[in-house]
Amino acid sequence: MKKNEEYIVDIIDNGMTGEGIAKIDNFTIFVPDAIVGEKVKIKIVKVLSSHGFGKIIDILQESEYRNESDCDTYSRCGGCDLRHINYDYTLKIKENKILNLLKKEKLDIKVNNCIEMDNPHFYRNKLQYPFGTDNSGNPVMGVFAKRSHDVIKTQNCNIQDKLCQEIANYIFDFLRNEKISVYDEKRLNGLMRHIIVRIGKKTNEVMIILVTNKGEFDKLEELVKGVVKKYPEVKTIVRNINSKNTNVILGSENKIVYGKGYIYDELLGYKFKISPMSFYQVNPVQTEKLYSKAIEYAELTGNETIFDLYCGIGTIGICASGKAKKLYGIETIEDAIKDAKENAKLNNIKNAEFFVGDVEKELPEFLKREKISPDVVFLDPPRKGCEKIVLDTLMKIKPKKIVYISCNPATFVRDIKLLQEKYEANEITPVDMFPYTNHVECVAVLQLKENR
Repeated sequence: MKKNEEYIVDIIDNGMTGEGIAKIDNFTIFVPDAIVGEKVKIKIVKVLSSHGFGKIIDILQESEYRNESDCDTYSRCGGCDLRHINYDYTLKIKENKILNLLKKEKLDIKVNNCIEMDNPHFYRNKLQYPFGTDNSGNPVMGVFAKRSHDVIKTQNCNIQDKLCQEIANYIFDFLRNEKISVYDEKRLNGLMRHIIVRIGKKTNEVMIILVTNKGEFDKLEELVKGVVKKYPEVKTIVRNINSKNTNVILGSENKIVYGKGYIYDELLGYKFKISPMSFYQVNPVQTEKLYSKAIEYAELTGNETIFDLYCGIGTIGICASGKAKKLYGIETIEDAIKDAKENAKLNNIKNAEFFVGDVEKELPEFLKREKISPDVVFLDPPRKGCEKIVLDTLMKIKPKKIVYISCNPATFVRDIKLLQEKYEANEITPVDMFPYTNHVECVAVLQLKENR
């Protein structure tokens, strides 16, 4: 098989990121935008020793689940991998992703139906658009093209909040009209790097973060006045300074230029403060479903001591605290813990304490220092999953239940397998936190095995 050769293939499955999978003489070919059951004509674009990649030239037999994309930039943007597929069927693809991972690890665990979103459009509460230039050197704002840092001009996106997009477009027009420079990644100069707009879906409060290179921002005051006058929903505007040559969007320095530097939102009846550096789930509608399922799995009676590990600003722990005797949260980001403590006060929660530290280091130290053992542990780690020392520590102290929430099914299944020595999971519930993307959130309860 060689590059640029053409073949007609049957798509026999969809892979981990939603791509189609075909076989040519038992050699695996990955075909983006193809759906299982389709017959397609492809051109080979890359060949490796173990597999290859193909590009659709023509669809000869179309899947009943194929949709016409409703997005002008879908073919170039890497945001929504599954926008060409009927929504209900995207849920099946996500369930199968988890089933395939379990099969690979020889784990016999039931996978429930993926919890769908009633309206899977305009759901994001956080818009992040980079600035760049087009081929003519004109400033553009939008999203990065797949596997590149070329900025695709984006004015309307079907997963971003409508008001956030309108505000971003207003700011971009102001910057362009005032000829304010945008950042050049190659020359490392120019002022504007990113715009971030966050909204409280329940409160309708808006935060704007202007991520800039260091240097003077001559028209900042004028921009702030214009934005606030036109959009009274804007409660705070922050300038974030990032002068490093990095893919990390936010720098460490924040300057509040309007308002108090934070906004509020609500989850399950609790109010939460959101600061520029705070992690907060981007789809709060589905977050409520996810947290409700996690708390249901915990089966709290009011007598339990619960640990919330990787607690962020305290959302899951605080939502569960009313059904527990005591809550302890641990998180590595100091600003997030400050917010968590304030969120506990804000909601008049008296039974919660929060601590700063890397979970893998702080958890063992905390247990030695405080001599406290949890009855229930909520785990919500980053995509890399839990460090082995965290899992080993949990198996040593043996809480009755571990409620594991994950944004990465691969590390989720890996960690469940490691915990199997002393814990048992009977079912996994996927939650569609990111409709039309290949991502899926998972939650499961692991019960301590008897005599372990």
